[in-house]
Amino acid sequence: MTRLGRLAAGLATATVLSVTASGCVTVHGELEVVPGATESEAAKALEDFTVAYNKADKAYDPALDEDRVTGSLGAINQAGLAARRKNSPEGNAQHKPLELTDASYAIPKKAGWPRWFLADTDSNRDQDGGKQDTRWLLTFVRTGPDAPWKVSYLAVASPSEIPKFREDADGYAQPVPSASTDATLATAPAELSTTYTDYLRDGAPDVFAPGSMTSGWRDARKNTRRAGFSYQYVDQALDSGTFAPLGLTTEDGGALVFFSSKHFERQTAAQGLRPTVTADVEALLSGEVKSTLTKERVSSQLVYVPKKAAGDAGGTDGKVRVLNRLPGLVAAQGS
Repeated sequence: MTRLGRLAAGLATATVLSVTASGCVTVHGELEVVPGATESEAAKALEDFTVAYNKADKAYDPALDEDRVTGSLGAINQAGLAARRKNSPEGNAQHKPLELTDASYAIPKKAGWPRWFLADTDSNRDQDGGKQDTRWLLTFVRTGPDAPWKVSYLAVASPSEIPKFREDADGYAQPVPSASTDATLATAPAELSTTYTDYLRDGAPDVFAPGSMTSGWRDARKNTRRAGFSYQYVDQALDSGTFAPLGLTTEDGGALVFFSSKHFERQTAAQGLRPTVTADVEALLSGEVKSTLTKERVSSQLVYVPKKAAGDAGGTDGKVRVLNRLPGLVAAQGS
């Protein structure tokens, strides 16, 4: 595990000064708690992201939207575009423009930078109505008054899975503090990345409801079999800087939280065999695959954290529900 461990090894708040019309220097956004954005600013940020995303997807050019993505979505988006560009330098022949409509915004108040908001949208990638109907949730982050809005998290969930957010007297969403260890919640939102990666490795702490992205994923790993090959997994917390978790308090006292994680999968072949290298992996590969292939993925999760011991009709007994997981290959190493 030594080489794998080496491979796994890896916003500050800015003081913003401006000059007023009178020539006086004032400090903005450090102490005063203000809304992260206006609705018109949020709508413009969504439009700018969609335009950039479509240009990048059509050309398979990560440079065309690199200033509109960050965090886990940025890592996944940029690596994916780079891989597809290498394999299809002529661009995306099957490009279908993404449309994000029917948007509503949950905008929290905050002192200092970065500031952020959540956009709840309807995409043209689903079927409206019925079981296939979904909503795209995007978190927009801005690190300073002159910085562009960038999307750090993207999650897809059914309308019924999205809870109502608690609002203050002015109608603004109430954020879960990034350092929150609120004892009223089933688990600390700030520690979700570590909690999740510990659970995937050890099965503990047992705070997650059973499902394909929790117990099912652990079982799938344990039961992966291929003659002549062995598999190893390393899960790493990813929770600082642009990968910091973001959450909003819900009306029922719980929280809806986005968080990131990193995952390594090593496949080792017996003598005379070689791991299979697909075109997407080849495009992000360093080193030569002789007997070992290590894949590195970044993943973002959307979870609902209930109040401690709240329970629910689904029988999850107050456990954290993983609503969506978006993984993406970001690197590969051969040896």
